Parts: sequence; structure tokens; C-alpha cells
Amino acid sequence: MATKAKKEKQPPILFNKTQAIIKRVNKILGGTVVTYFNNSRGSVCHDDVLALFELLEKIGHQQKIYLFIKSSGGNGQASLRIVNLLRQYCDEVIAVIPLECASAATMITLGANEIQMGPMAYLTPVDTSLTHSLSPIDRDNDRVSVSLDELTRVVRLWQAQNGKAKENPYQELFQHVHPLVIGAVDRAESLSIMLSKELLAYHIKEENVADKIAASLNAKYPSHGYPILYEEAKRIGLKVSRLAPEINSLLLELNELYSEMGQRATTDFDDTHAHGNEILNIWESTDVLVYYRQDKDWFYRTEERRWISLNDNSSWQRVAKIGKKVDKSILHIT
Repeated sequence: MATKAKKEKQPPILFNKTQAIIKRVNKILGGTVVTYFNNSRGSVCHDDVLALFELLEKIGHQQKIYLFIKSSGGNGQASLRIVNLLRQYCDEVIAVIPLECASAATMITLGANEIQMGPMAYLTPVDTSLTHSLSPIDRDNDRVSVSLDELTRVVRLWQAQNGKAKENPYQELFQHVHPLVIGAVDRAESLSIMLSKELLAYHIKEENVADKIAASLNAKYPSHGYPILYEEAKRIGLKVSRLAPEINSLLLELNELYSEMGQRATTDFDDTHAHGNEILNIWESTDVLVYYRQDKDWFYRTEERRWISLNDNSSWQRVAKIGKKVDKSILHIT
């Protein structure tokens, strides 16, 4: 095919550089660091559990694991599975957060004994939004996510402006949002509270304390992306402490390397054909790196105004140091 003559761009694998920083952090902390990074298009997912298992099998049981997280969120149920797996390989989990740790990533920190936050770190509420197969469509013909908080606010605003009207506000709402989507979002909200309590139960035995924290994270804030900073995290009852400046600096260096690995490597062949090669999720610890690389062709279907993927060769891949040799392989995770 003539459009494929151009060489496809490849994301860099900076294993030696990231390993050097991880070893320095391990030495300073006196424990074992496990890192988890999503680029802007990656997310917390169930496949992460299998990827993490590869790491934990390599490093073995540890007394204390320091979990570096940089993520904008994803699947809350996967967060519970991640914490459950971590707890089987260590006695104590300390979350170290230099930057963004949002939504489902915040849920992961709820299962940690302590959260250490840097000057730029923030958590977010964990109220659930979801993209349903019947969700409304945006201008690019993609399904949009819907949250219960957004729906309840629309109903409340309608009632405030039409207090004496006899019409049911949901009659108007159903014209824009399918009733099954509203039911699914309501169910997801209940699930989010339940997941928060389950995660907190790993280290908080007082049920009323866990209930208070879970309620705050699910209903207190006006925006799903509201940044919960150090002082606010402490006020709602989370066990937080300041991240040591030296560790924070090293983790920011590590994040810069991961960001370079996770940069979008798109090769445009013409107006309608392109190839995407991008690392979305990264897990790493001493002598082992596991990452998900998206590798697929893209074709722009003009009549539908959207890109569709073709020839998808995306996969989880593993880089491990065995003695002096570095071994690279594909992980078949389904």
C-alpha cells in the first residue's frame, strides 16, 4: 500500500534510566517501590491486575511497598482488585503521590496505610460517571460519560425554576438521556460507595470513620475533578503526610521519563490513514517493567466523522533484567 511507505514512529523504552531512579528511591526509603503510570489516554483497568502480578511475582513478598501512582482514573472495581493483590505480597502499602491521582486512582490510595503527598499532588472525588451504550452522542459521534451528580443537579435546577409546574422533570430529561442510562448511573453510584468502604476496611476498623470518608468522597464535592489537596485530605479523615522533598524530586524525574515513553507516536500517511503507536499504562519495580503498548492503524471514515481502528497489534509487553541480560517479551493478557 503506497500510504505505508513512511516509517512508523516508535515510543522510546527508557528501562535503564527508570531503573536507575527506582534503585535510588529504594535506597532512600529503605523499602521497595512499585510504580504505576497512565498517560492521558491510559486508565486503571482489569488488565492492570495481571500486569501487576508479573511484577509482584518477580520481586516477591515485601514488608513494605511504596506505590507511586500517576493516573487520571478508570475502573473502580479494578482498583479494588489491585489493592487486594498488593496486600497479598506485602504487610504494608504506602502510596507516594507527586502529581495527579484521580478518581479510580484515588480509590487505590484508600487501600493504603498512608498517603504521602508532594506539593503538586492531589486526589479527587470518586463519584462514578460512566459511558453507557445508550449514552448521548457528542459532536464527534462518540458516547459521552454521564454522572449521577450531573443528573441530580439538572433535576434540582429544573425544580427550582419550575416549582409549581405539574410536569415531571424526568419527562424532559428522558428526551436527552435514556432512562436505562440514568438507572445504570444510579447503580454505579451505590457501587462506588461500597468500593470505597471495602478499600478503607484494609486498614480502618471503625466502620463509622470509613462511612464518613466514603460519603465525603462520593457526595461532598461539586465536581468529579475537584482537586483534594493535602489539608483537605486530612480534614476528611485520610492518613496523609508530606512527601520528602528528595523523594518528590526523584519521582518527578521518573514521571518525566514515563511521560516521554507515553508520548503519542502517530504517523500520518495521508488525510485519512494513520498509524498510532503509544504506551498507555506502565508498571515497574526493581529489574522488571510491564507496559501496555497500543499499536494499530487508523482510518478516518468521513461519512461518520470518526476514526476507526484497523490491524490492531496492541499488547502488554515485559522487560526484565535477568543477571546482566535484559529480556523482552510479549505478555498475552486477555
